[in-house]
Amino acid sequence: MLPKGDFETETATSGTEESVEPTQDDRTEIGPRSRKRYLGSLLFNIAAFILPALYGTLSKLWVANIDSSLVVTTDAYTYIGVVVEVLNEGLPRTAWNVIGDRTNGSLADRHGLSYTLIAFQTVLGFIMSIAFVAAAQQFADAFVPAQFAVNIILDMAIISKYHAPGLTPSVNNQAANQLACNMVAAFAGLAYFLIITKQQRRKESTSSTTGARISFVWLKLLARPGVFTFLESAIRNALYLWLVSGIIAMGSDYATAWGCFNTIRWGLVMVPVQALEATSLTFIGHAWDAWRETVGVEKRHPTATLGQIRDIIRPALISCAIALAVEVPLCLFLSFYGARRYAYWISGSVPVSLITEKMWKSIDWCYIFYALSTQLATILLSTRTRWYLYQSLVSNVCWVLPWAIAVSRIGITLEDAWKYQSIVFGGSLVFSFFDVLIVDCVWGWMLLKGRMTLPPLGVRRAD
Repeated sequence: MLPKGDFETETATSGTEESVEPTQDDRTEIGPRSRKRYLGSLLFNIAAFILPALYGTLSKLWVANIDSSLVVTTDAYTYIGVVVEVLNEGLPRTAWNVIGDRTNGSLADRHGLSYTLIAFQTVLGFIMSIAFVAAAQQFADAFVPAQFAVNIILDMAIISKYHAPGLTPSVNNQAANQLACNMVAAFAGLAYFLIITKQQRRKESTSSTTGARISFVWLKLLARPGVFTFLESAIRNALYLWLVSGIIAMGSDYATAWGCFNTIRWGLVMVPVQALEATSLTFIGHAWDAWRETVGVEKRHPTATLGQIRDIIRPALISCAIALAVEVPLCLFLSFYGARRYAYWISGSVPVSLITEKMWKSIDWCYIFYALSTQLATILLSTRTRWYLYQSLVSNVCWVLPWAIAVSRIGITLEDAWKYQSIVFGGSLVFSFFDVLIVDCVWGWMLLKGRMTLPPLGVRRAD
């Protein structure tokens, strides 16, 4: 994930033309693989994303070793993740726009914002956990085919054929292990963050630490831009779950195949795109910060030059180029050779692997557009969260929602179901690319002409 201690990321590599050049000492201290450089940050993010993706793949493989028909049950935990994603894309996605912007206050102030964000998300997660426990049966009924429903909605972990001798894992063992792993990961991340912030405060000996505390004031500052990211994620994921419930209703083979498709597509294959997105968000946020300081944070209608706009969006363009270089060969390789074999490896079912191959060949090329739109959307998310919401609304209201309603009313059969589902899922990715591209162009044009209204320093946090 985004390194939380990187608030002082060097902006010379992606800043404005007027950015202060780093001193010779700075150049010698910051190596090319430092997280304060694009390459170092990208490598860090790849390492952070790859282990969860690997686990998601292995969990299905281990279930398939027991009973291939039970692979579909592992997707219930994935759909829990979709719900949790809404919470994690609310306030947390304002971090690049609020916490990472040095015009929002001192380092201690931004540490206080970070502490408040962590505390709020912890409380929210605890409440959501209680809700999942209370409604476990209803959730499983909605997202696992009835004939294969089991009394578990957590991912089946530690059930491979290589488990400890003499141990026969039960459902409770599996759930407890999943919980333990997640809690250890969470506390390890929290400890890492606290160590980093403590080191930063030591380096900034002249900076006051009075702002580095949890405060309701900080929560309000995060909440106002967080409303836009929360609404965007809630609408997008609600429509996604609606569509997925239709796929699951097509039967266990289709439900399992869709789970395998997502395991491949959103697992190891998607790691480069996710890492590029996190890296782009970091450096665009800092470049935007540098530009705001250059033109004056008190200006409501600042004007940017073409060179300044180019420097702000440069990380996104670099990420787009890398994403293309990775996604195109992967798409071709998996479409013509790897998808069916990969699906069979993690499902243990020939019918499921054939359906997965059909899904892959019909819509995976659309994910090339998704990879590009994801990087281009970082321009909006790092600068104007309101615009990020607007572009998402256009895509979901103008494409996904009409098709979701149509699919539910057409009365599709098992033979033609995927034709319509592929139009909805694949078409939305292509539509979103052109949507984001147009909004980015409007964003740049308004900055160039000085027509974008930006709040002054006192209101900047609420953008």
